[in-house]
Amino acid sequence: MEKAAIILAGGQGKRMKSNKPKVLCNVLGEPILEWELKACESSDINNICIVKGYHGEMLDEYLKKRKSASDICSVLQSERLGTGHAVMQARDYIKKFLGGDILVLNGDLPFIDKETIEASYKLHKEGGCAVTVLTAILDDAANYGRIIRDQTGISGIVEKKDCTLQQLEIKEINAGCYWFDAADLLYALGELKNDNAQNEYYLTDCIEILISKGKKADAYASRDAVTAMGANDRKELLELNDIARKAVISKHLENGIEFTCTDGVVIEKDVVIGKGTVIDCNVSLRSGTVIGEDCHIGSGCVLSNTKVGNGVSLNYVQAYDAVIDEKATIGPFVHIRPNSHIMNGVKIGDFVEVKNSTVGECTSVSHLTYIGDSDVGANVNFGCGVVTVNYNGKEKFRCEIEDNAFIGCNTNIVAPVHIGKGAYTAAGSTITGDVPDDALAIERGETIIKEGYAHKKLWERTEKYEKNKKHE
Repeated sequence: MEKAAIILAGGQGKRMKSNKPKVLCNVLGEPILEWELKACESSDINNICIVKGYHGEMLDEYLKKRKSASDICSVLQSERLGTGHAVMQARDYIKKFLGGDILVLNGDLPFIDKETIEASYKLHKEGGCAVTVLTAILDDAANYGRIIRDQTGISGIVEKKDCTLQQLEIKEINAGCYWFDAADLLYALGELKNDNAQNEYYLTDCIEILISKGKKADAYASRDAVTAMGANDRKELLELNDIARKAVISKHLENGIEFTCTDGVVIEKDVVIGKGTVIDCNVSLRSGTVIGEDCHIGSGCVLSNTKVGNGVSLNYVQAYDAVIDEKATIGPFVHIRPNSHIMNGVKIGDFVEVKNSTVGECTSVSHLTYIGDSDVGANVNFGCGVVTVNYNGKEKFRCEIEDNAFIGCNTNIVAPVHIGKGAYTAAGSTITGDVPDDALAIERGETIIKEGYAHKKLWERTEKYEKNKKHE
């Protein structure tokens, strides 16, 4: 039986105070919408319709950039007249799946998951239901709609604004997720009225409409109350992020990862970490990052889409779209920029930047150095203050530095330059030509001394200082 999903993403989310749709606000580095799309896709729901509204063009742009095998389309809800009205905009889409089932989701449910979707669908099919509602049990039901149960399932959902005092005491709430038989959903949408406190078309009224027609309605109670959690403002969005962050850390703890302190630790959900690795406080591990075993990821590290081998030690390192091989030691205050490959046993010290370069095995880059657009061999030593000058204002060029070379302090290597195996550059040199194997390159300007120059400059600075002081 074919399945499809409709995600209601037309709300503005005014209390979020954002210039983008609420569903594009991030939870643990991913838009809320992306969490829902992945949950649907993992449940073999590959036909998805997004009901857009506020800044719908942003949603379309996001969906265009998204890599997915799913068939995803969007429809516009030009007026905000309730959840039922939102689903009405997808009538033509629903007609494509007559004989099948439609999952309807509120657009702010990042914690809906494969297990919950599949378990509720199983109940829906086995019970021969026209509609099955996902519910949760909350101690504080707050503003959620209350579930009204009877002996055969449920008899309806009452929005908080329309609840009696007795109904307000109910703790089972509507989680904002529904399975509908497609034909029954189309029928119920045609019968919806807006005679309620908000003059809106409530999707929840479809349940009473179908029951009155003799159809069966049931509810699947989620095992975890967080399934129903959404966000209406920044405070609630932060709470969602905290829940997601702690859940990911808990998973890694179970897998043998050591955390010295979880303060400021943010690990996005697809990050992979090998056993025996230690994570210090104030670490951000972003999507696409894979860390090997027995590593030490020290304070201040930010890794994004970066592969880290076994036994690596990082301290205050920011690395983006990079590869760091085994037993490298890097930091503090190091920036590894995209398309860089740091090979086995490399040592990189403080205030070093590597960009679009390969740094060969056991090479040492101790401090205050920039390596850009370069191919560096094995066992090369960089002195303090070395710069590969890769850009002439119009084009970028590469440098090649072969195995066992020694680059003296404050050397400028003006690309394109080839430095041979075992070659040396003298401290303070500006290298503009190739250096043969085993050679020493000395390229310094002639020293010119102008007597009395410094005294004159000092007098000028002193006179200026005294004038400024008088004006004060």
